[in-house]
Amino acid sequence: MVLRSIPDVADVHWIRGDGCADSVAPSLLIEVPHGATETGDFEALATQLRSPLPDGLVDFFHVNTDVGAFELALAAALHCVSDAPAAVLIVRSRIPRTFIDCNRSIDESPAAFRAGKVTPGLMPWVTHVEDIALLRERHARYVDLVRAATAALAPDAGVLLLHSYAPRTVGVEVDLDIVKNLRVAYRPDVEATWPMRPEFDLITRDLEGRSHAPTAVVDALRRGLGACGWTVADSETYPLHPSTLAWDHVMQRPGRALCLEVRRDLLADPFDPFTRMQISAGKVDRIARPLATALAAWGSARHV
Repeated sequence: MVLRSIPDVADVHWIRGDGCADSVAPSLLIEVPHGATETGDFEALATQLRSPLPDGLVDFFHVNTDVGAFELALAAALHCVSDAPAAVLIVRSRIPRTFIDCNRSIDESPAAFRAGKVTPGLMPWVTHVEDIALLRERHARYVDLVRAATAALAPDAGVLLLHSYAPRTVGVEVDLDIVKNLRVAYRPDVEATWPMRPEFDLITRDLEGRSHAPTAVVDALRRGLGACGWTVADSETYPLHPSTLAWDHVMQRPGRALCLEVRRDLLADPFDPFTRMQISAGKVDRIARPLATALAAWGSARHV
């Protein structure tokens, strides 16, 4: 099967090193499930929906999308193949999680999402039956594409689920007042009161505290990022939870899948929650180099 981009659903990028034949199976998949980061991604879908959307919802889109994650994925992939005839596959969602989340098991209960400390799969302002059908269809096409991508991997390949998150944990409910409450939460005097998140968080532990970390990759990542003066947490922000599709990757590829959160101010220049942030190539590359070195541990160890 030839994997190709699907308009309005996902972009597929094949990154191959010199001398890598098209027939070589990818040794790494980097999935960016919250990769719809352009204002146009939001606007194109919002204009198709019939549901009454909250005023200014684009503000929530910018706060909640993983800006910088795709740029980091691309830079890391290029480093991974820079001196090897290898292939890396990147799948980037172009479906805004403002409406439906491509890292969620959509039919999980609200209680499950709360237990996982994550936002809902289908947002509460999506109420029109035709909108729900449209979004579910796109979500299903994305999930099918990712499954096809994992099926195309080499037997010992790894999967990286790459995210970026806002610098602070902002305690605002995802409801019809989300925009109004976010604007209050990000007033300078209020924003400073929210707890700062780790620079990097490896989402490896389930609700019982069991680790599903690929040890060799995680150890190499801690060394590489630590040498740059950064700290790497372990499931401090979120648990690894069955309400997310990241859980499926980790369960299906034990020791060969990792979910990574990168703090957005380490990528954006500057961090500005309510705009399409500019991503600094220099900041991205500083992270991409040790990330690519760590991911190479999947190729050097069969048991991690």
